[in-house]
Amino acid sequence: MYTLLIVDDEYEIRNGLSNLFPWHETGFEVQAVRENGREALDYIAEKPVDAVLCDIMMPEMSGIELARNLRDQYPQIKIIFLSGYRDFDYARKALSIGVRDYIVKPTKYSELSQVFLKLKEELDEERAISEGRENHEQLQHGNSPEGGLQERIIAKVREYLETNYHDASLEKAADIVRMNPHYLSKLYKQITGENFSDYLLTVKMGKAAELLLDIGYRTHEISHMLGYSSPKSFSRAFKQHFGMCPREYRNSGA
Repeated sequence: MYTLLIVDDEYEIRNGLSNLFPWHETGFEVQAVRENGREALDYIAEKPVDAVLCDIMMPEMSGIELARNLRDQYPQIKIIFLSGYRDFDYARKALSIGVRDYIVKPTKYSELSQVFLKLKEELDEERAISEGRENHEQLQHGNSPEGGLQERIIAKVREYLETNYHDASLEKAADIVRMNPHYLSKLYKQITGENFSDYLLTVKMGKAAELLLDIGYRTHEISHMLGYSSPKSFSRAFKQHFGMCPREYRNSGA
């Protein structure tokens, strides 16, 4: 998840945005809320964030002033303006100082979602480029995958899969190791020689085999525990993996 700071001098707006909008669906989490640009700048000095959603017109320090300060001191932070002012001059000034987008109040769910999904894609691309550069520099300095950062990343991903096989996904694994999902998928294949999805299946089938030997569990219960949408889907995957259906495996005592 990327971190977000919401800045608005209106209590109802900043807290409504913070608590009512499903930020996790866009890949963000609200780290804090502040009343004005001065408070936001003080907060960021202590705890940097990935993005700021702020009103333009605020007391003490406006959104425009905040954006200028962030551009100079923290250029990596993405800024989205939120304002009730339908004035093109404000929008043009916002874009000229590096603001990524401009949302007019009252905020529409669809617009807010669209803007932040787009911003997430931008941050994902920047992260992938940065990680690729770091990886290249490590290899240039003779750090092998076996003993370096890559091995630790893969070990962390496998630990996650072995613990969270029920609802594990590439996106969640990538979020844990703070990587772009596409880049993590390629790295996983490069280091282990197998696909991410294949290893997840291996983990699930290993757990399934273990549970089937315990007669206290029924097949549909095991299917649910492993995160399958239906017992039929689980049985099909199990047979493809082991060459026999779950019932046959249990009866064989393998």
